[in-house]
Amino acid sequence: MRRTLALTTAAAVLVGLGATAYATTPAADRTKPAPRPLAGLRILLSNDDSMRAAKASNSDGLGLYELRRAMCAAGADVVVMAPWQVQSGKGTAVTNGGALTAQRRTALPAGYENDCAGAPSGGAVFGVCLAEGGCAPDSPSATPADTVKLALRGGLAAKVGWRGAPDLVLTGINSGPNIAASVNDSGTVGAAVAAIDQDVPAIAFSSSGDASQLFFPRENYRAHAEFGARFVAGLKERGLLTSAFALKVDYPDVSAGQRAGAPVWTRVGDGAVVYHAYERRGSGDTFDIALGLCEGDAREGECVENRADADSTWLLGEGHVTVAPITWDRTYGTPVDARRELKAVQRYVEREAPRP
Repeated sequence: MRRTLALTTAAAVLVGLGATAYATTPAADRTKPAPRPLAGLRILLSNDDSMRAAKASNSDGLGLYELRRAMCAAGADVVVMAPWQVQSGKGTAVTNGGALTAQRRTALPAGYENDCAGAPSGGAVFGVCLAEGGCAPDSPSATPADTVKLALRGGLAAKVGWRGAPDLVLTGINSGPNIAASVNDSGTVGAAVAAIDQDVPAIAFSSSGDASQLFFPRENYRAHAEFGARFVAGLKERGLLTSAFALKVDYPDVSAGQRAGAPVWTRVGDGAVVYHAYERRGSGDTFDIALGLCEGDAREGECVENRADADSTWLLGEGHVTVAPITWDRTYGTPVDARRELKAVQRYVEREAPRP
């Protein structure tokens, strides 16, 4: 079944379409230092939702601050370079002219000010706009891929003094899942692809919204972020942080108290969960952009899902954390490179990865 929504109602669906890792320490053990499995790891963090975290729907970057919080708590040195404005749906788009400004945010969202205070870079947060000299509230934004390319090609060295590339690029946490056909449009995934294109390991994180997919609860972001810190620590411990491919990690809705299912190794679905629709205004030349939603047991057009191991099936239908490998190579029929690494990461996800 298909259903078409007005863009104003459905935009948040496209924008968006666990137990904690560090439990409270018992009183007798409070003198012990907190575990820091990511100590010494330098992480660049970006997204496609911006670094604003100002909307009541939590759809404009709150997940980024939850991910920053969890990675710093695990000992990583984290620097954020993210789009100045929401850039959902930009995919791998880049800006081909003009100037970029990476402006540091000094007043962080309430509750996140001191998360990275002890990190060497202090958890610096930069918003990147298309402007010269400074970013104004209404300045146009760099794309997600722009922010990663800028950071890796001189931005991090200039702004925080990092020599060489970071050890890892993380993107997200996106407001809503990036699954099935929407993966091709995802700026969250596009930013991760920009990283592996520069030979830097990358992981793209996306979390489901609540039942409406119009609100993105902090509980989902936090559960995903804390799972993500343990997930990254396991990869690091096993020497599995690779730039041969990126990983896409999607987290189900747990905001009503349900528990996320164990991680599942999936493929990107070949169907759609949402799709673009274009509605003509009368008999004129103008078409309104709307979003179509595939609902229920879809059996027609792009709504059909043919893969039993599709990310959308395991995430939305079964409530599991889903992990899929993503590559920059669009050459059809290319033999799989890094087969040994791919199998090792798959084995980790299926047998050894942390449980939510």
